[in-house]
Amino acid sequence: MTQEHLMEKEPGLKEVSTSSLADKAEIAPAREERLFLLLSIFIGIISGLLVVSFRMAIDWLQVLLLGSAPNSHQPRLLIIPAVIGLLIAVLTRYVFPQVRGSGVNQTKAALYINNGYISFRTVIGKFMLSALAIGSGHSLGPEDPSLQIGAGVASLISRRMGLSRERLRLFAPIGAAAGLAAAFNAPISAILFVIEEVIGQWNAAVLGSIVLSAVSSVVVARSFWGAEPMFRIPTVTFDSRELLAYAVLGVFGGVAALIFSKALGYLRPRLRRQPAWAQMLQPGLAGLLVGGIGYFGLPQVMGAGYEVIDQAMHAQFAWKMLLLLALFKIIATTLSFSSGTPGGMFAPTLFIGAMLGAAIGAFEKLYFPQLHLTGSLASYALVGMGVLFAAFLRAPLTSVFMVLEVSGNYSIIVPVILANTIAYVISRSLQPVPIFEMLTHQDGLDLPSMEEQREESELHIEDAIQPVIVPILQGSETVADAMKAVAQYSGMEDASVVLVHCGDGLWYAAKHDELQELFAKAGEDDPALSLEERLGKERTPVLFPDLPLASTLPHFKRWPLLPITNRAMRGALEGTVSMADVLKRYQGR
Repeated sequence: MTQEHLMEKEPGLKEVSTSSLADKAEIAPAREERLFLLLSIFIGIISGLLVVSFRMAIDWLQVLLLGSAPNSHQPRLLIIPAVIGLLIAVLTRYVFPQVRGSGVNQTKAALYINNGYISFRTVIGKFMLSALAIGSGHSLGPEDPSLQIGAGVASLISRRMGLSRERLRLFAPIGAAAGLAAAFNAPISAILFVIEEVIGQWNAAVLGSIVLSAVSSVVVARSFWGAEPMFRIPTVTFDSRELLAYAVLGVFGGVAALIFSKALGYLRPRLRRQPAWAQMLQPGLAGLLVGGIGYFGLPQVMGAGYEVIDQAMHAQFAWKMLLLLALFKIIATTLSFSSGTPGGMFAPTLFIGAMLGAAIGAFEKLYFPQLHLTGSLASYALVGMGVLFAAFLRAPLTSVFMVLEVSGNYSIIVPVILANTIAYVISRSLQPVPIFEMLTHQDGLDLPSMEEQREESELHIEDAIQPVIVPILQGSETVADAMKAVAQYSGMEDASVVLVHCGDGLWYAAKHDELQELFAKAGEDDPALSLEERLGKERTPVLFPDLPLASTLPHFKRWPLLPITNRAMRGALEGTVSMADVLKRYQGR
């Protein structure tokens, strides 16, 4: 018996089936919401474990390959980075072709182009090759790869769970926040960076999942490393009379970020245009040059450089040495990153900023002791880290909270905000294209610019609102009186639409023809019926001047004109908006 015959004989069967499908449709979103939150915690735990393993692998490889205390004039400083660079080049070309780059743009590409897809092979390759590169002395950092590793884990888990495409797309930034939070040991900074640079916008559900994943990953990381901050921060103090020195640091930071960006913008595309055989040699050559910098006197620029940052905070370098370290770190990172060696730019950025900040503090202490009132270079190094983060990576909000989380000291928030703002403004003025957007264009991709999205001003209804020039009728009027009033307005140019103010304080926008049809239906036998009774219960939507202008668009299909009311006084008109007003405002922005 066919299904159609079965339905004809037992009509109730179809009703039960339809009801069952409806119940499932209602249950599925609720189930997916709960699963989404639980998976966020699970992703945070797995990402935290992977990042801890990643950092341990880097430390182990560094000791194995370069020794526990690498010094200049050791031949291994030349040999190891070059040999490992060649090995990385071979593996990148033939085994892990998607691991080039820092990981930030690759995660954004997964979000906006590949529906959140990051292959597990890429996760393995990023883990292995980034650990090899940083452990062998290439001037790169582990934070950006940790971000992509977390995003890759989230992508894999969400695919295995069979979630919807929308959820798959959202899991990449959730995993990214978990990976970055574990690497930084700073959940707030990780959350803000992912919002600022990966997704650009957020809603409550996504923010909750990002927070859960970041916090759970940090809990895992701290169970191995403890709750101590990333650096051994000495006592940090601040005196308001030193603000001039911090302002100078902001200026120098903006210029240093410009030099760094220009160097990458010049060298990286030229190396990528070389033939395939030449590109195979680039990581090895970059390793040789970076090793040469270490061999001839500055081994501190090799690797991530966390220990050197710690030393700078404890005043173990003269100001000239600090400037040299900052300059050659820019050179070494430019060489390593432009060659296609996988690794991040977070740690080098913090290194350069810390050296620059400590140099400014040491110079001030030596030549302007009357201004150096705190006696500590740690505050200058910390502010310098935030300055470069804001100016080079163009994440101003993250830069402030990163310094506060790393130091655990909120007394320096004023110099941090001052110096970061100055550096950010200078960087934006001299280098309009942010570094991540520049790298995106070099890779032939067109991903959204989060900085432009943050700066873009949203139009509101008040930007298109017009004075009320159409006739207004009171809903309490009888149909007969309304007919007489409309007849008086019929010759007016702006009488094609009439606004009716109803007794409940709401409005009804009616075309002249609609009213004429309504009057005709009213008939002569019911002249005392009020106009709003004839209109029924339907009313135009309640809109206020501060709402987004785009929120008006869905309503024009039903209403020819939208009354805009005051929030404080129910029904009080501020003006009106038509479709023509909205389009004119968008075209003229």
